[in-house]
Amino acid sequence: MTSRITRRNFLGMAAAATSLAPVVRAAAQPGDPLFRISLAQWSLNRTIFGTNRANFNSLLRTDPDAVLQGSLNPLDFARSARRDFGIEGIEYVNTFFFGHARDESYLRDLRQRADDEGVTSVLIMCDSEGDLGDPDSGGRTLAIENHHKWVEAAAFLGCHSIRVNARSRGPWDEQAKNAADGLSRLVDYADDYDINVIVENHGGLSSNGRWLSSVMDMVGHPRVGTLPDFGNFSLGDGETYDNYQGVTEMMPYAKAVSAKSHDFDADGNNTPEDFERMMRIVLDAGYRGWVGIEYEGRNHGEAEGIRRTKALLERIRTDLAGQY
Repeated sequence: MTSRITRRNFLGMAAAATSLAPVVRAAAQPGDPLFRISLAQWSLNRTIFGTNRANFNSLLRTDPDAVLQGSLNPLDFARSARRDFGIEGIEYVNTFFFGHARDESYLRDLRQRADDEGVTSVLIMCDSEGDLGDPDSGGRTLAIENHHKWVEAAAFLGCHSIRVNARSRGPWDEQAKNAADGLSRLVDYADDYDINVIVENHGGLSSNGRWLSSVMDMVGHPRVGTLPDFGNFSLGDGETYDNYQGVTEMMPYAKAVSAKSHDFDADGNNTPEDFERMMRIVLDAGYRGWVGIEYEGRNHGEAEGIRRTKALLERIRTDLAGQY
């Protein structure tokens, strides 16, 4: 019988887990590298899900483990990050363990495997739980409540944040108002677990840096922030937002950074985004936390894309070390 995490027994479990938690630094210490490199689990989505996505959304609701048709068990993510790629931080995606958010034995196993590898659990990226900016108040409340279990799971795993989406519909001001309401109500819950709620630019107005910055200001809570993604600046209907401007506008609120990569030129540089330019924006903002590899290219296998992205970030880190 599967054991289930409830709010009643969570605090005792979290206290026990905390004694095993790796230290997560809010800022770089003397002698530390400019930033640390983590691996977003989505970089391995084909390796975990497989290539057959038939009935994916339906199965996610009814039999979520059935979507795992690839060669890598999500429980082995920490081991793969450390042993295959030499990466010391991991960023989970909730759809890879969608049915286990309150499954105590599963989460204990997931955490123990990360601890055994000496890997830090950084955050959980949360999708498929509704729109936090839903213009319908009932839908917005349901989305908020759906995220509660991921707040609890993130705290138990030793993460500092959950990444959420601020999707909404309607006029600019109404979308901002609804997104701010959803985030404010969710962070009131997350604050009790010492978990941040961070928003990624993930399409629509959330990919407009000026709009998302205004939402951050409306919420005005120290645990609400952003996760700037170098590549997600599609506004819809073929319209895009300037990547560099968007990252610049999001960085004052950033609690994590996603180095989205697609392809590489002959010198190993990412295309089309200029990673060195992006990382200068990140560092100029005073950020010294985790930078997550999220490879989404198709010209290389996932493992090769991860290695190329890591090599690029390491080269940039070395080149810029004397300038910051």
